[in-house]
Amino acid sequence: MYRQYKAHPWHGVSIGSLYPEVVTAFIEIVPTDTVKYEVDKESGYLSIDRPQMYSNIIPALYGFIPQTYSSIQVAELSNLALGCTDIIGDGDPVDICVLTEKDIVHGDLLVKVRPVGGFRLIDGGQADDKIIAVLYNDAIYGNCRRLSDIPEGVLERLKHYFTTYKDIPGSDNRKTELTHIYDVDVAHDVILRAIDDYKEHFWKIK
Repeated sequence: MYRQYKAHPWHGVSIGSLYPEVVTAFIEIVPTDTVKYEVDKESGYLSIDRPQMYSNIIPALYGFIPQTYSSIQVAELSNLALGCTDIIGDGDPVDICVLTEKDIVHGDLLVKVRPVGGFRLIDGGQADDKIIAVLYNDAIYGNCRRLSDIPEGVLERLKHYFTTYKDIPGSDNRKTELTHIYDVDVAHDVILRAIDDYKEHFWKIK
């Protein structure tokens, strides 16, 4: 009976046995999407979050790491890095961008990836880390192990996207702040903390 039902991509899919060095990622949107898709937390199906209102298009595959949760332990890293005490987790699975030379034309799929670093973003007082990863065994990016292995131009496009994608053109009001760019060791720490946050939150519910 269990196998008749589709696994929930957040709660029913394993992160994999090689984490944090290699993890499973669920991809929601791809660079060609003109609509922002997001997993409906209750059903697990992709839903339309909003049309892409402006010409700012995600320059990589984008989704989240299953069975992770941004809460107390994830937020603690941002508080420590910024000397704050009031930043909280955003209550979502940890976001991930996946670099690949392949043209993947739709989301709603699982990929095996290797985290290499990340961006520390603060969005409305909430920790909203973006893990940067490469597709496992990718022909171009497959040998990347650290953020310094990624071309600077690629990182600049990602930085521009995440610091502007919620902004209204012409406005000086920045809705997200990129405070740090971190390497693979911190990315691994974020993932491990997010796994612990997930267990603390959802296993208690069970």
